[in-house]
Amino acid sequence: MDKQEQDKLKQKAAEKAASLVENGMKLGVGTGSTVAFLIEELGKRKDQEGLNIATVVTTSSRSKKQLESCGFKVSELAEVDHLDLTIDGADRFASDFDGIKGGGGALTLEKNVAVNSERNMWIVDESKLVDQLGDFPLPVEVLPISCEQNFRLFKEDGLKPQWRMNGEKRFVTHYGNYIIDLNIDPIPDPYGLADYLDKVVGVVENGLFLEVCDEVIIAHSNGQIEDRKKQ
Repeated sequence: MDKQEQDKLKQKAAEKAASLVENGMKLGVGTGSTVAFLIEELGKRKDQEGLNIATVVTTSSRSKKQLESCGFKVSELAEVDHLDLTIDGADRFASDFDGIKGGGGALTLEKNVAVNSERNMWIVDESKLVDQLGDFPLPVEVLPISCEQNFRLFKEDGLKPQWRMNGEKRFVTHYGNYIIDLNIDPIPDPYGLADYLDKVVGVVENGLFLEVCDEVIIAHSNGQIEDRKKQ
């Protein structure tokens, strides 16, 4: 699938998700190329229908800038008590509704927004679907003070770590941390791995989003837009 075709699928998924946003909602908005299409559609609804979103919280400066350009006021997560719905993309999505996120480096804020939302909807094209999680580097955000020790531990434990780079320098997150990508494919036990990572001192967050997603909008190459809800 070439980029142009993939973008068309993302656009269709975003249009469907935008149509499900209701007036008065407290909305979380993620980041990434599919979400950019979502924000564009929300802006159209605002102009054409007068869509009124009570509160918008986002997970990236890029999404914030785009939302504000569409006339939405963006709040910080700390300023709201809860969110009704968060819509975000995913790097990989498995049939059990678990996923991998953080390819753009915003996994910590993305997970914080997600767990403070009553419902989470992901919008993806079919290329993101996998039978078993893997097929994508798993990001782990780590503190600079102990990052070298973390890297050595992950290597010793066979997790195939690799530094996330930005050119010749290490990628720095919104919070001033580094990302170590783990190249495990497939991930045999996502819950066991998440538990392991949560117990490693110096790990801020990991990109395993387990028991988070409630609904996923999937754009298929045959033109079908699938709205799959967790039972």
